[in-house]
Amino acid sequence: MSTGQALWRRVPPWAVDAGLVVLAVLDAWINLDDEATPFMWACAALGCAGLFLRRRFPLAVFLLTLPMTLFMDVAVAPIAALYTLATSTRNRPLLAGCALLNAAASTLAWPLSDTFSGDQTWTLIQFVYTLATAFAPILCGQLVQARHDVARQLVEVEVAREHERALYAQTVLARERAQLAREMHDVVSHQVSLIAVQAGALQVAAKDTAARDAARTIRTLSVNTLDELRHMVTLLRASGGRETELTPQPTLADLQQLIANSGIETTLSGGLPAGISTTAQRTVYRTVQEALTNVRKHAPGARAEVRLWHDTQHFGVTVTNTAPTRASVALPSARHGLIGLRERAELLDGTLTAEPTPQGGYKTELRAPTRPA
Repeated sequence: MSTGQALWRRVPPWAVDAGLVVLAVLDAWINLDDEATPFMWACAALGCAGLFLRRRFPLAVFLLTLPMTLFMDVAVAPIAALYTLATSTRNRPLLAGCALLNAAASTLAWPLSDTFSGDQTWTLIQFVYTLATAFAPILCGQLVQARHDVARQLVEVEVAREHERALYAQTVLARERAQLAREMHDVVSHQVSLIAVQAGALQVAAKDTAARDAARTIRTLSVNTLDELRHMVTLLRASGGRETELTPQPTLADLQQLIANSGIETTLSGGLPAGISTTAQRTVYRTVQEALTNVRKHAPGARAEVRLWHDTQHFGVTVTNTAPTRASVALPSARHGLIGLRERAELLDGTLTAEPTPQGGYKTELRAPTRPA
């Protein structure tokens, strides 16, 4: 868009209409002679003032300009009215009829007897010339209307292209998810199944009670991991075009069971506001799950406290653990769990913080704004 067009678009419509009214008044003032009657002045005033309403009632405003066109040789008011009418309607016969009316009103002389007393050939020539002049604003208005139509069609084409790009991206994503689901099913699930089998064999063969308990814990965790993997594979293979039976997602009602199965001495206190979304409940659950998993991995022997809280503007959960009582085994970690929790928190427009405490423990806190139910 050029600078001139940009400046023109900044001019408010009322300013444009006021400018046209001023020009129309000056045009009428110049062309009214000394013999003008009060009726002629009234017709001129009505035709000029009607331009203020040309956007809402274009046909009525054009008809209001016909009397002043009959009495005087004006151009601004009828041309502006014809242009506005042409930009607002697609009725070509109506536009042609309005052009004929404007040409007839401009050609006829007042009083009407003077029109037919002179040279008829010149009257006809004047009519044709006036008719051609009347068609000029109509053609310009139709061109502007066509330009708006093309601009609207271009927007629709761009929207369609964006939709196609989104569909293509979804197709690629679905293909990648299917590939990932196959890898998880064929590789990861197989390896975890072997771990469960080996742990079960060790539980049966071990003579030491501590070894049997450890093998039982490994087997239980492996079975739970297999259930999670099956659920994840089902989610990854789910297609937007097919309904897939999914296992229920965890909510706050499952929090007590999660703490009971964590194998960590944990206390639960506080509460969350009533009516929070299922997504928020799931995020709180996953935050507690990841925090307790990290305690079990990196702080053996530590105690944990899970505190649910909320105020007038925010809600969240804080998981704090004490310092470990025995040395932990170094395990490989890419910190994907915390990254995933931060992404879940961002979906709630919230934040997740994870940092050591001065007492040697660790604190993980989810904070999110409270949305009205």
